[in-house]
Amino acid sequence: MAKGFFHVPKAVNEPVKSYAPGTPEREEVLKQYETYYTTKFDIPMYIGGEEIRTDNTQRIVVPHDHQHDQGVFHLGEESHVQKAIDTALEARKEWAKLEWEQRAAIFLKAAELIAGPYRQKMNAATMIGQSKNIFQAEIDSACEIVDFLRFNVEFMTEIYNEQPESDSFAWNRTEYRPLEGFVYAITPFNFTAIAGNLPTSAALMGNVVVWKPSKHQMLSAYVLMEVFKEAGVPDGVINMVMGDAEMVTNVVLDSPDFSGIHYTGSTTVFQGLWAKIGKNIQKYKTYPRIVGETGGKDFIVAHPSANPKQVSTAMSRGAFEFQGQKCSAASRCYIPKSLWADVKEQVIADVKSFKMGVTNDMSNFINAVIHERSFDNLAKYIDQAKKDDNAEIIVGGNYDKSKGWFVEPTIIVTTDPKYPTMETELFGPVLTVFVYEDEAWEETLKLIDETSIYGLTGAIFSGCRYAAAQATDRLENAAGNFYINDKPTGAVVGKQPFGGARGSGTNDKAGSKANLMQWISMRTIKETFVPAEDYRYPFLGE
Repeated sequence: MAKGFFHVPKAVNEPVKSYAPGTPEREEVLKQYETYYTTKFDIPMYIGGEEIRTDNTQRIVVPHDHQHDQGVFHLGEESHVQKAIDTALEARKEWAKLEWEQRAAIFLKAAELIAGPYRQKMNAATMIGQSKNIFQAEIDSACEIVDFLRFNVEFMTEIYNEQPESDSFAWNRTEYRPLEGFVYAITPFNFTAIAGNLPTSAALMGNVVVWKPSKHQMLSAYVLMEVFKEAGVPDGVINMVMGDAEMVTNVVLDSPDFSGIHYTGSTTVFQGLWAKIGKNIQKYKTYPRIVGETGGKDFIVAHPSANPKQVSTAMSRGAFEFQGQKCSAASRCYIPKSLWADVKEQVIADVKSFKMGVTNDMSNFINAVIHERSFDNLAKYIDQAKKDDNAEIIVGGNYDKSKGWFVEPTIIVTTDPKYPTMETELFGPVLTVFVYEDEAWEETLKLIDETSIYGLTGAIFSGCRYAAAQATDRLENAAGNFYINDKPTGAVVGKQPFGGARGSGTNDKAGSKANLMQWISMRTIKETFVPAEDYRYPFLGE
């Protein structure tokens, strides 16, 4: 076979379309939305080349219209999970041996399919199933997936190109092979891009995957599988299974061939997975890779030198885009007393101007939260804040689940920096503000660092470079993604690799070489050209 040192297309970020009135993309996505919304889906599991349907189904629920009949998806049993494992391991025999450029071509094609003919399918499925407005869907389910696929291919080539030093006596080489076994990918509802990246990043490096998507994201998961098939991902390389989460996980983690987990979700679940892996460690053929991005209690802190309008805008966008259902969403703010009057006036005006409703009405900035359990939890905290003497709701505070799970963007001001909503991850449109005395700047930085178990994202707003530098230093462990004069959301692949430590995960930075390194095992080869023929070293001479 002919060989060459191949250069992949230079990775570039996919441009975000505006969807402004009168643009062709606006008409295209609304048409696709209507097509999907009037379709009753019947989503199977994908194991190898089979579409598997069972007698056990669950409704696909539309968060902003929860009585709408959108169809069903099929749930599997232990036998289906084991079949997915066996199928993946059989597929590995050929996939792991396939030349890297062939794998690259598949996922580069997937990127272009999503950027082109599947773009509005991905967006419409995300708008319907996850209640994202078109801008949130566009930056997630179109652009970020495309970016992950393109940049991961480029990162893969950079990894393979990293080789040790050699000399005239020996040639040193490093091989990068996939893990010995299969990878388990567990993905959340809130980012279609994560659902696309977690299985494909492992598969790109030659691994085979058992993928369990969130049941609250089944429409976009279905479209992703359609893309994977059209792009040419071989049968059995990525297998999509649904079912009771604990059952699926127990079958997977009981397999001696389990070699890694790629996870995004809650901190509590991830800690439970880690414990199960540890309990089963003697079963495995190799030590599994454990990669997880979990929760956050993300902050904005304003220095007295900050611009109030910039701070209020960061609060409005950072806390309430996608209803606060981003692991990076701002949920606690620290504002100096000297700025609070201006910030308060402006952020209240912003929030009161928000329109809330269904996602195909593009005048709506706010849509529904994902499910009733989330709705009820948020309502509980809002109701408690209405009762507490040390908390005041200054805007929002209402909710209604008669048609969809709608919770008004709500801002709570507390006099207690350890108030429950300053510490607890709510994952919804609730932002809590603590107003500090200007002279307590340094104490406030210490407070931010110590208040939460998490360490995902955070932002400092300051017109003073000394204060910005001080916050950057003091809060180095409090946020894996730190922003200076910007909201703490919106990381872009190739520009801001994403992830945090502490209770927020393993900080393996999705969208970087560091993440891809977790899905390979290295072998160093030394080839000596003229081997020694005498055991004696010079020091043995007389």
